[in-house]
Amino acid sequence: MDLLDSSHWGPVWALLHGMDREIAALYSEAGIGDVRTRFVGPIIQLSRHEPLTIQELAGRISVTHSAMSQTVAAMRRAGLVDDASNVDGRTRRIQLSDRGRELVPFLAAEWRATERTVRELDAEVPYALTAVVEDLRRALEQRSFRDRLRANFSLEQLE
Repeated sequence: MDLLDSSHWGPVWALLHGMDREIAALYSEAGIGDVRTRFVGPIIQLSRHEPLTIQELAGRISVTHSAMSQTVAAMRRAGLVDDASNVDGRTRRIQLSDRGRELVPFLAAEWRATERTVRELDAEVPYALTAVVEDLRRALEQRSFRDRLRANFSLEQLE
């Protein structure tokens, strides 16, 4: 079999994207279909710790500055965040807009419901996804993904 015809973890991505689509459907049912699931973590963090810089928000969500910058730009277009009045002119802080604040109770309830749901799913299966992730993390501590990738990479594969 040619590995170009496979996607070994494709089913994992499909499962996660499917769950994400189900959460987005809940938003549509609630009349907030313009809210993306990737906005929820930042909105919750801002509701608890605002104002924050993009870097601070990225750290709280465990994503790159670049990814958070793109998310904040999309949140701004959706009218969910505003610039905060900045004490220090060198840093830009953001805060929730009035609309963003109005959505916090619904989004916090959805987050809690999602957490309960995935914990129930994890408990239902014989080998929990959280256990798989922890086992993979430990294996990668022993030998990094990059080292493993290099060992399997060959310029002969370019042909």
